[in-house]
Amino acid sequence: MEGVVSAETLVEVVLPGTVEPEGLQIRQGAVPTPGPGQVLIRLEATGVSFAEQQMRRGRYYDQPPFPFVPGYDLVGTVAQTGDGVRPALVGTRVAALVKVGGWASHVIVDAADAVPVPDGIGAAEAETVVVNGITAWQMLHRKARVRAGQTVLVHGANGGVGSVLVQLAHAAGVKVIGTASARHHDALRERGVTPVDYRTEDVPARVRELAPGGVDAVFDHVGGRSAVDSWRLLAPGGTLVCYGSASTRDDSGSKQWPVLKLLGRVWLWNALPNRRRAYFFNVWAGRAFSRSRFRARLHSDLTEVFAALGRGEITAQIAAQLPLVHAAEALRLAESGTVAGKVVLQP
Repeated sequence: MEGVVSAETLVEVVLPGTVEPEGLQIRQGAVPTPGPGQVLIRLEATGVSFAEQQMRRGRYYDQPPFPFVPGYDLVGTVAQTGDGVRPALVGTRVAALVKVGGWASHVIVDAADAVPVPDGIGAAEAETVVVNGITAWQMLHRKARVRAGQTVLVHGANGGVGSVLVQLAHAAGVKVIGTASARHHDALRERGVTPVDYRTEDVPARVRELAPGGVDAVFDHVGGRSAVDSWRLLAPGGTLVCYGSASTRDDSGSKQWPVLKLLGRVWLWNALPNRRRAYFFNVWAGRAFSRSRFRARLHSDLTEVFAALGRGEITAQIAAQLPLVHAAEALRLAESGTVAGKVVLQP
């Protein structure tokens, strides 16, 4: 996994198949040239999200065939522009959501998909809130449409998305109940969260004690049985936002089935006359239908997230920073469940 390379050699981390983290491969090659409408980004930071942990097991819902370069998002500097793109963009720090391909020293993206990172925000800081921040912001404000004074339940409140979500909710004047293991409870209390230990407590019973009339929204990345419990905890008019099926991460069999089952439940719940709503959140929703609208929403929401970061309403929670060529160690660390925040990879 290790090696010293020149600054202008393309270095990529390749996922060759369903391997242990140590099975990741390093590939070197020529730095690509951007085509019309594209920019070449010289990587400054990428990271390990839950998506890569699922992809390594072949469990991500719509991952490409092996081998491929993982990496869901990235932050870097525009090094070169293609035809039709303003040359003045060269030298600008930008962020991009790519789903795959981010674990590389140089990445080509459409210029329209690159979102400027404000001055004063470092690359590693910005990286912690790209996919996690967009996901948290859109679930909170576009799906649940929370209002000050409401109460929400966040599963995995110390996780990558959860930690951003609880801070954005707090900034919006929302009361937060958050599940996490006991070692994260003090940090959650400092953020105004009422913690519940999902390992030792009966979560539904404890949440009912804290919110007897139900909660206004639940954000659930666990899926399975947890989603059913989450739905039952909603107050009238409440919203359940499911955004994963972490409980099936280590399962074998169809990777589509857990998601399809959850989608079926969501459809059924929404068909019932019960004054509650359920969503399965996918950050890529709407992209195939209207790319321009998708991009406009992404730009707007990520700009809001960066502004919240700049104001100190959310903090960049960096669990560790490792060189890109140590991606195996970074993936192993992220999967260990022993760290809080995002494991960041840098060239």
